[in-house]
Order: sequence, then structure tokens, then C-alpha cells
Amino acid sequence: MSEKGTVESAKGKVKETVGKVTGDSQKKAEGLLDQVVGKTKEVASNVKETAEELVEEVKDKLDK
Repeated sequence: MSEKGTVESAKGKVKETVGKVTGDSQKKAEGLLDQVVGKTKEVASNVKETAEELVEEVKDKLDK
């Protein structure tokens, strides 16, 4: 899992909450965007890890 993505999502959630509490729609929107970017990084990292694992499995099967 992407730690950067997780951190970015968490920062986005905080920013969104601050925007809601203060009535700052710009800050709220930035927070939502940060959350989307963070989640995208997490998903991309998971896809990469899965692909790497599959490549290793195929290599192992070809070596037998």
C-alpha cells in the first residue's frame, strides 16, 4: 500500500473538515481533491504490487 497515498488522503480529510467548519468552500474542495489523489495513489500502488507478484509467479512456473 502506498503510504504517501494514505497520508495524502488523511490530509485531504482534515482539509475538507476544516473547510466545512470554517465555511471555506475552496478549502473543502481542495480536501476532497487531495482525498481522490491519495486514493488513486493507493490503488495504483496496489495494482503495481499485484502485477509484480504475478510476474514472480509466472517466472517461478516457467523455471520448473
